[in-house]
Amino acid sequence: MKLATTISTPMFTRAIVRPPAPNFADGLTTVDLGPPDYQRARKQHEDYCAALERCGLTLIRLAADPRYPDSTFVEDTAVLANQHAVLTRPGASSRTGEVANIRDALADFYPSTLSINSPATLDGGDVCEAGNHFFIGISERTNEAGAQQLAELLARFGYTSSLVDIRKSGAGVPPVTHAQDARATHHILHLKSDLSSLGDNRLAVIEALANRPEFRGYDLVRVNDDEMYAANCIRVNDHVLVAAGYPAFAGTLRELGYQTIELEMTEFQKMDGGLSCLSLRF
Repeated sequence: MKLATTISTPMFTRAIVRPPAPNFADGLTTVDLGPPDYQRARKQHEDYCAALERCGLTLIRLAADPRYPDSTFVEDTAVLANQHAVLTRPGASSRTGEVANIRDALADFYPSTLSINSPATLDGGDVCEAGNHFFIGISERTNEAGAQQLAELLARFGYTSSLVDIRKSGAGVPPVTHAQDARATHHILHLKSDLSSLGDNRLAVIEALANRPEFRGYDLVRVNDDEMYAANCIRVNDHVLVAAGYPAFAGTLRELGYQTIELEMTEFQKMDGGLSCLSLRF
């Protein structure tokens, strides 16, 4: 039976994006899916930007930055919470220089920013906003100090948060096999690789995380083991952007009443990237 979904007033009006640089393939990755095709990645990024504009967002387009091959993944550099911006401290040392550019891009919209400070590390990809609550992943990129610093800042802003340990050693989460990702076996890099907020008290989540106590009280849309990559989707106003090639999950979203936009993400998937990684939405 099709369930009605209450579509809320548009939440986002802008997004910061940065296209991949020609040396995109030199970035970090934990999967073995082959090197990304740069021209194809550029086309996929252009289609992604067009989808954001279709959802009503005005884009702040930053120039590609070959100094930082991972810099197209702008989400990892900041956490935005209503009128507040927190600059992160990425867990990969090769990415720390990306934050300064984002600080400048945010200056017109967030005159005062806060920062995560050493020895803490925090990647924005580990932070999932669900209304007035934030899930903060503790991972190989975000340490406990970083998660706790962000939780304390969010509490000052009036938000609640939960820390979700997704490290193999602490979470009891074994490596997961993506059957459609060349049968590559890998761990969960970022919390939002496998968890997304769909609004309306609803979360999309992979089976390996679905029974975590932090998600009790939410309506869970479980993503089957053959389509785990699709769990990284993004609700943008009246639409949900979802990776193409995962028909079961896309069909479930439509049955729930969401308008979907399916986007090819193959080249970013090769570099551990997903839909949420490619923009800072506010």
